[in-house]
Amino acid sequence: MERALTDETPVLSIVIPVYNELDTWRDLLGRVERADLPQARKQIILVDDGSSDGTSEQLRALAAEIGAGGVAEEIDYRVIYHEGNRGKGAALRTGFAAATGDFVVVQDADLEYDPADYPALLEPLLTRRTRVVYGSRFLNRRPRGGYLKNYLANRFLTWLSNRMTGQRLTDMETCYKMFRREVIQGLDLRQDRFGFEPEVTARLAAAGETIVEVPIRYAPRTDVQGKKIGFADGLEAIACILKYRTRFRCGRR
Repeated sequence: MERALTDETPVLSIVIPVYNELDTWRDLLGRVERADLPQARKQIILVDDGSSDGTSEQLRALAAEIGAGGVAEEIDYRVIYHEGNRGKGAALRTGFAAATGDFVVVQDADLEYDPADYPALLEPLLTRRTRVVYGSRFLNRRPRGGYLKNYLANRFLTWLSNRMTGQRLTDMETCYKMFRREVIQGLDLRQDRFGFEPEVTARLAAAGETIVEVPIRYAPRTDVQGKKIGFADGLEAIACILKYRTRFRCGRR
């Protein structure tokens, strides 16, 4: 769809943490680039979190291509590197700090989430219904495929988070979290790994932010396909939910 983009058009900063996603990140980047987004321009921020499988070298080649003007001119690309593996939360903090768009969204590089959902996520922000949107995999129905244990674990973690924060979410663990930039940059986030999800939710609740959920598409992958979240990460999430439980809410920032 052709559209006129001007300097006044809002910008969506898409933060993509990448760790050992050899070639997969290329497919994801193509989907992000092709995703139709009539309401905004795109800024794509890729953060390599110390990959050791050749992903870092591929990203450096992309950075060289960007420098040579060999990518889409209407998109602002940034590639950032961590010297070692620090975790998803740390990679996201790096990406959030580099974001300059009006809005910021988290995008995993593993092809489970569909960038075609960006317009639906962005709509409540553009209409000022809220300053935070979560894309829910479970709002309408349970997604097909994947492991039952992962589904049950996600539902339990969401339930526990809701109990601790006063939220009424259906999918706290979702990747697709979209914010006004000043909201996410104003949070004091500290979790380096997958504890990011419960921590950011608790801090948003403490800041008095209203989280609106919209349904999204989801194509879960298996451990064989490279899924990285395991039992230990679930225990970490529980610990983070209890650590950051929200007993009192402060005013909106």
